[in-house]
Amino acid sequence: MIEHPEKSSIPDQPGSYQFRDAEGRVIYVGKAKSLRSRLSSYFVNSQTLPGKTRAMLAVAESVTWITVATDAEAFMLEYSLIKEHRPRYNIRLRDDKSYPMIAVTTNEEWPRAMLVRGARRPKVRYFGPYVSSGAARETLELLLRALPLRSCSPAKLARHTRDGRPCLYYHIGRCAGPCIGAVTHEEYSDMVERVSQFLGGQGAQLAEGIAAKMRQAAVDLEFEQAARFRDQLQAITSVLERQEMVISRDGDLDVFGFNADDLEVSLQALRVRAGRVVGTNGIVVDLVEDFSEAEMLTRVIELYYAEKAFDYPSKVVLPAPIDDQERLERLLSELAGRRVVCSVGRRGRPRALVATATENARQEFRRHRLRRASDHNARAEALVDLTERLSLHEAPLRIECYDMSHLQGTNYVGSMVVMEDGLMKNRDYRHFGVSVPKNDDFAAMEEVLRRRLGRLLVEEQEIPDRGRRFAYRPNLILLDGGAGQLSVGIKVLAELGLSESIELASLAKSFEEVYRPNLNEPLRLPRGSQALYLLQTLRDESHRFAITYHRRRRTITAEQSVLDQVPGLGPKRRARLLEHYGSVFEIAQASYADLVATKIVPETVAVELVGQLTKVYGTNNGSSEE
Repeated sequence: MIEHPEKSSIPDQPGSYQFRDAEGRVIYVGKAKSLRSRLSSYFVNSQTLPGKTRAMLAVAESVTWITVATDAEAFMLEYSLIKEHRPRYNIRLRDDKSYPMIAVTTNEEWPRAMLVRGARRPKVRYFGPYVSSGAARETLELLLRALPLRSCSPAKLARHTRDGRPCLYYHIGRCAGPCIGAVTHEEYSDMVERVSQFLGGQGAQLAEGIAAKMRQAAVDLEFEQAARFRDQLQAITSVLERQEMVISRDGDLDVFGFNADDLEVSLQALRVRAGRVVGTNGIVVDLVEDFSEAEMLTRVIELYYAEKAFDYPSKVVLPAPIDDQERLERLLSELAGRRVVCSVGRRGRPRALVATATENARQEFRRHRLRRASDHNARAEALVDLTERLSLHEAPLRIECYDMSHLQGTNYVGSMVVMEDGLMKNRDYRHFGVSVPKNDDFAAMEEVLRRRLGRLLVEEQEIPDRGRRFAYRPNLILLDGGAGQLSVGIKVLAELGLSESIELASLAKSFEEVYRPNLNEPLRLPRGSQALYLLQTLRDESHRFAITYHRRRRTITAEQSVLDQVPGLGPKRRARLLEHYGSVFEIAQASYADLVATKIVPETVAVELVGQLTKVYGTNNGSSEE
């Protein structure tokens, strides 16, 4: 039962509060402009509270809070805590789709424009998102015909710069050639700015500027220059023709529509910049909390701007009235650094745009439910099948699988991969550097299991506020191997007193046989059964994860040993060389003159370095002294 804090002890300030269960896990995170008022609302007659709130309070044992200065800081703190703890009673993002975007890497000396997905990086400008990668790729290709930014990787740029020879893209007019100095930094920066200007929704202004330059070049009888401007104008115009003008040119807004049931809500946004729809974006979330429609819409829009948005419009058009619209305006204005206005699309063009966004949300919600129903049913059937065929006490909602990897006893490593509710949980994967001195898979497996399960017992006794490195105990441990690996697992679980709470199995690759404790013969699951497929998925993933780590360790060891044998090449010089060239192989491709020109190593060390790398990688380009 949760302890009620004294009202006077709760600060009357903005902040975030966290309800925790008996084990100290955060089960709910909230925010408030007054923590005292908000938390007091929980400690009233329980019959007046919504059902989901009563369920949360029944599990909660304590409440803590963190104060901040403003509502916007409270919102960002709440979002960060939800991302970190994933509380079971908070509204949860269900849409794992990563929309394609166009990124301009302004953090590089010669920026490039490219198609990307996933998490955003600092000092990179993002544009979009686009409904399909095909639309984004077509837009980018047409734009780069007019404004040929480089598209090569930093390593390839460095190689062509060092060689003084451009790639094919320069020869066909698809790159400005920064690697050979064919364009100045000022000219290149101007192209980057014009690309950003176009992708930011100002394509019409850019087209007008290029048209003016084309006409002036023709007046000055510079016909080749005028032809280049003409080609740029045609490429940009072809992209503009694909974007529908939906409002006046100065319109810069996000238009929202939503579709919901009692369990989930789909929110879709039309992104309108300079009067044209430049992209659409959306999220699907679980409605774990009890909300009115207005409260739900407010929270989901906040989650959208925290999770999916990467720029802020001057106006937000809502599909329905929300609670405390002024507070949302203040929050978005503070996040954007300028005034953001919210309004409800009740009539005219805004109403039509809301209808379009709502239809998009309805269609996405339908697709999401079909995908989720199919996926959830398949996973549930696989877990039930596995439970029955292995005679487990309960469905294994968390399974951990272990594998070892080595090369003739060197660079011994272990891997742990995790499956929860039938889905791989990458964030809980772990690598282990094993200290076994010889080729002994059984000893290596024992060491890894003791480290993992020993840490589990320690974490279950530690202070709740400390981070859990391995999360929670598994229902089933799967070992890659046969009867020998299983006997190791039985021994470790028994000695640690975990035999009753954690079940064990091993999967032998030769005949796909499953070994279980207290069974004289291995189980042979039917080919094509969902249980066998689930176990194979786990085993193959653990093997892939172990091999990847082993190869990385082996490469690092090999590279370090090669450079360690060069007299006069200490740790600092090695680090600077690797930072400059990227890898030992790239260093091996450099000539003696190149190495001396870096001013990282003196001439005598460069001679020794070239000699050592030539032994390992073969003839070095221009390796002799000149």
